[in-house]
Amino acid sequence: MRNQLAPSAPEQRRVLLASLVGTAVEFYDFFIYAVAASLFFGPLFFPSSSPSAQLLAAYASFGLAFVARPVGAILFGHFGDRVGRKSTLVASLLLMGGSTVLIAFLPTHDDIGWVAALLLCLLRMGQGLGLGGEWGGAALLAVENAPPGWRGRFGMVPQLGAPIGFIAANGMFLLLGLGLTSEQMHDWGWRIPFLGSALLVAIGLWVRLKLTETPAFAAALKEAPPEAVPIATVIRHHLFPTLCGTLGGIACFAIFYMATAFLLGYGTTALDYGRNEFLFAQIGATLFLAVGIVLSGMLSDRFSPRTVLITGCIGTLALAGPLMAPLIESGSIGLTFLHLSIALLCMGLAYGPLGAWLPGLFPARVRYTGASMAFNLGAILGGALAPYAAQSMAESGGLMPVGLYLSACGALSLIGLLIAPRRAADPAPAAG
Repeated sequence: MRNQLAPSAPEQRRVLLASLVGTAVEFYDFFIYAVAASLFFGPLFFPSSSPSAQLLAAYASFGLAFVARPVGAILFGHFGDRVGRKSTLVASLLLMGGSTVLIAFLPTHDDIGWVAALLLCLLRMGQGLGLGGEWGGAALLAVENAPPGWRGRFGMVPQLGAPIGFIAANGMFLLLGLGLTSEQMHDWGWRIPFLGSALLVAIGLWVRLKLTETPAFAAALKEAPPEAVPIATVIRHHLFPTLCGTLGGIACFAIFYMATAFLLGYGTTALDYGRNEFLFAQIGATLFLAVGIVLSGMLSDRFSPRTVLITGCIGTLALAGPLMAPLIESGSIGLTFLHLSIALLCMGLAYGPLGAWLPGLFPARVRYTGASMAFNLGAILGGALAPYAAQSMAESGGLMPVGLYLSACGALSLIGLLIAPRRAADPAPAAG
């Protein structure tokens, strides 16, 4: 029997709040690192005679978290599919938040030499491990509690954590930049957003500790004991859906980390945009990401998550990539805002439905592991390489090759969606 609770039921409201608050906190933690890497970490932790080399080193440390994310997906997916969604989500939040807060207390290269960079990279890996287990659990928490006809709208709620976390992260740096001098920001102001994560993690834990287990996981346990090694089952029996899901997620990650981490660093150095005006433009454009996510949830329930994802990938291929160079290199912050808005709207359509589409590719017994692996492998291919590759291409050829690279990412995701299995599992069976 299917869960028949109305969308406004108190338990479902708690579930949606928990999935949203948790992912917002996790993405806030992840994004403050992206901003700090673009603006501060190069000279603080990776001294070099070349500012470009410093920025590349900072982007390389940024990419370490993406390498750790599949490991986190395997680790937390193992316990999420064996022990349950709730306790695993609490653990992932603690790891992510703890790593972020510790970054606030790191000494710099001037204090302890190369060990500072090593400690920064280790904590960045901790962030990646935590986020690797976070998204899958938050998505399952939402879609496994969704009533009939609401899977797309429930699945897009944890996706809204991305724009909320990004706006909070950039807003924090923007406010600090308005109140502090450049020297104060460089010396100690950059630490405040990392320290502030402690309060946000406490709020996230308070919400999540009130949850119960999802109906789908409870039903799966009644049918048979959990898989001994969920990742082994995924590899043996669900490898093709994992590969399709990985490809399907590349475009949204490429858009986001090019439009945020890369363009923030490149725009404020090579193109001489002001830091605060560029942060304002990014924050305003992120509202279009939120609109795209909400719209994608409604359209997913009317059509299908796959159809909406295909639309977002076509937009990435045909609009976000080709328009990057002429608009960003124009020197106009208004045209830059226009491109960021178009790109992030496309991302919303290519990102919002992932919360409903990826879990549907896997049965409940290995859904946490399978959906998390696909999501985080897509993050490596689309997000980890994007700032570093874009910076390297832009130094030799400007933004034109970067735009082509983004279009290619949209094409890869489109291929993954077109070849993916059409019959998805129902992620929201009844409790029994």
